[in-house]
Amino acid sequence: MAPVPDPNNISGGAKRDEATTKVPSKDPKKKDDKKEEDMSEEDLQLKQNLELYVERVQDPNPELQKTALESMSSFESLGYRLTGTEGDIGSWGHEYVRNLAGEIAEEYTMRQGEESPVDDLMDLVQQIVAFHMKHNAETEAVDLLMDVEDLDLLLKHVDSANFRRTCNYLTSAAKYLPGPDDMLVLDIAYTIYIKFEEYPNALQIALFLDNMQYVKQVFTSCTDLLRKKQFCYMISRHGITLELDPEMVSDDVDREMLQDIVNNTKLSDGYLTLARDIEVMEAKTPEDIYKAHLLDGRVTSGPSVDSARQNLAATFVNAFVNAGFGQDKLMTVPSDSTSGSAANWLFKNRDHGKTSAAASLGMILLWDVDSGLAQLDKYFHSNDNPIIAGALLGVGIVNCGIKNDCDPALALLGEYIDKEDSSVRIGAIMGLGIAYAGSQNDQIRSSLSPILNDAKAPLDVIAFAALSLGMIYVGSCNEEVAQSIIFALMDRSEAELGEALTRFLPLGLGLLYLGKQESVEATAEVSKTFNEKIRKYCDMTLLSCAYAGTGNVLKVQDLLAQCGEHLEKDDIHQGPAVLGLAMVAMSEELGLDMEIRSLERVLQYGEQNVRRAVPLSLGLLCISNPKVTVMDTLSRLSHDTDSEVAMAAIISLGLIGAGTNNARIAGMLRNLSSYYYKDASLLFCVRIAQGLVHMGKGLLTLSPFHSERLLLSPTALAGIVTLLHACLDMKSIILGKYHYVLYFLVLAMQPRMMLTVDENLKPISVPVRVGQAVDVVGQAGRPKTITGFQTHSTPVLLAAGERAELATDKYIPLSPILEGFIILKENPDYREE
Repeated sequence: MAPVPDPNNISGGAKRDEATTKVPSKDPKKKDDKKEEDMSEEDLQLKQNLELYVERVQDPNPELQKTALESMSSFESLGYRLTGTEGDIGSWGHEYVRNLAGEIAEEYTMRQGEESPVDDLMDLVQQIVAFHMKHNAETEAVDLLMDVEDLDLLLKHVDSANFRRTCNYLTSAAKYLPGPDDMLVLDIAYTIYIKFEEYPNALQIALFLDNMQYVKQVFTSCTDLLRKKQFCYMISRHGITLELDPEMVSDDVDREMLQDIVNNTKLSDGYLTLARDIEVMEAKTPEDIYKAHLLDGRVTSGPSVDSARQNLAATFVNAFVNAGFGQDKLMTVPSDSTSGSAANWLFKNRDHGKTSAAASLGMILLWDVDSGLAQLDKYFHSNDNPIIAGALLGVGIVNCGIKNDCDPALALLGEYIDKEDSSVRIGAIMGLGIAYAGSQNDQIRSSLSPILNDAKAPLDVIAFAALSLGMIYVGSCNEEVAQSIIFALMDRSEAELGEALTRFLPLGLGLLYLGKQESVEATAEVSKTFNEKIRKYCDMTLLSCAYAGTGNVLKVQDLLAQCGEHLEKDDIHQGPAVLGLAMVAMSEELGLDMEIRSLERVLQYGEQNVRRAVPLSLGLLCISNPKVTVMDTLSRLSHDTDSEVAMAAIISLGLIGAGTNNARIAGMLRNLSSYYYKDASLLFCVRIAQGLVHMGKGLLTLSPFHSERLLLSPTALAGIVTLLHACLDMKSIILGKYHYVLYFLVLAMQPRMMLTVDENLKPISVPVRVGQAVDVVGQAGRPKTITGFQTHSTPVLLAAGERAELATDKYIPLSPILEGFIILKENPDYREE
């Protein structure tokens, strides 16, 4: 027992009148006297002090109240509970149980330190958890069980009334727990969801844990074919490759149909349904985006800008804006006209510009594999290598995220990997990387790995081969690919290590471990033996990829320490460290806001290398989510005296506004286009950013997160991070001859839609409410999950941070999270009013 503090020493300055200090006088009744006499002196002292505290708590002076309360709490209720008679724990009320739980947690930690037994505590914990779970205090039950490291107890106490709230709290808490606790917590949530047949939620957690056994278990536990179709839509949105086997779906015809959904073959149709509904099918030209007529007259004056660069910019703008619509004004020729405008546009670009121009056709026909391959076919008969290279890349882009049993991309691109011309080889290699990202296809590995260790292969071919292998095996921790890339890095000469493209080798290596935390350690050890020119760069890239999306605070501190160093000019490793800050912290809102603040500091105190990467880092944190504060910071940096900082800021303005049609960013970029009208490089960046803001005419997003920001698509993040690494050396890569690296963004492009379909997967229109999502985890009752909503009929667009809910009881959605394709089944209990 803790010593009882003397009540008369209570400091508190208030003048104590006699009445308060007096202990209540004894009642003259003999019985009580008898009791008093039975008490030992110690107990008498205790009783008197306690009575005094009770009076003090009612004192008007807050200081006195506080001290009295603290003194009372040192009467450990836990000690009494353990020694006293055991009655119903709840009869003492909630506050008592809550207090007890707090003391148990502290006592447990103490005993763990002393290694003394905790059985008596665990009996109490059982009672407290049972009490909390009955009285809607699931969060407190979970907290207590986390403190005493015994979450398995939950499984006994969850029931159909409280399991949702419990699991919601578990999944939200997991973001803030250190490993491996976070995984254990999610495991429990998964088990509870499976127990109550809440399969869509269980599947989400299985995808979050990247546990294919769990994904399989969801399919085998569920018998309803319609629900399985919904699972397939969820898996296809996450972008992983999954082969359904007879255990998961027994019927062959059904399995083929479900595999079609997983392969994402319906994405193009759904996207075009949305486009027709919102009436944006009309093709747009780059001029429609630039809106030069809104600016002063000075922009168009004088042919000061080199026109090939301008045409190249227009190619990208056209590709981004009309992405997936299947028609545009530059590349796709209307069938009735014989004079091909496409051919003319292609030849308005110089050499490597033709590669991007030909590939842009793939972007316009995005996700529509059949007509994409048909329209790209004509370029394969060209004698011009850059055009063939572009066609190969275009094939990869068309197939991005769409799987196909007959593997058309592999069949077409495979034979070009070992051609003479290096631009053709890069086109084929990059095409394979985009088409098969995340598929872990061994056939491609066996044809790309040899390139890495081929002494005759040029550096750029090797760099893109490493990058494509990183994409195809993203997050797989594949040893063999890692070995090949490590050897390729060790074989580079001093001169080659100074080249801009060499940075793709460590990046390819990092992508293998994307989000896989400790698994990277062995490779990170090996990287310490590299040439010192690339060693630190490799180290930072591996660290930032491995902890991407984990929110790991310690890693953020490590990276911040790297950014704070003031080094010589030619050190390049601080760039990826700054990007790493954003990659690690982007997973949840709190860390994200803290990171934006830290970057402000980095911007003020960092060296030039660091400042150049900060805008890109901000672009990643708020991708497709234009936060006003970040927008203002980037707007300020876009006029920076250092042109590299300005270029990065302009590209990032495009990234944070990607696919939002944000009017404010569009206005900023228009003004920048007149401000930089004489500077070809900066103007090029402004044009690219304008294309990004109007991407897919405002129907697409680049955010790698989906399912209410719970899941992070690894392939999407890989595409974005690759572009950002390329932007660390804007002049050599994006403004050099490797501008087609911009097409890696296609990996992250997804329609930001919610499309409802009926049981036969045909689109149906139902009213839905769309509003700002509200975090209701752990709140009492059934609070509203969205605020400030508007009612629309599906299909609808969802902006960042928005959530949808059905505005009718006529249908029941088969997934609790209304994003992407949602199957509705008719509600049997529905009665028309």
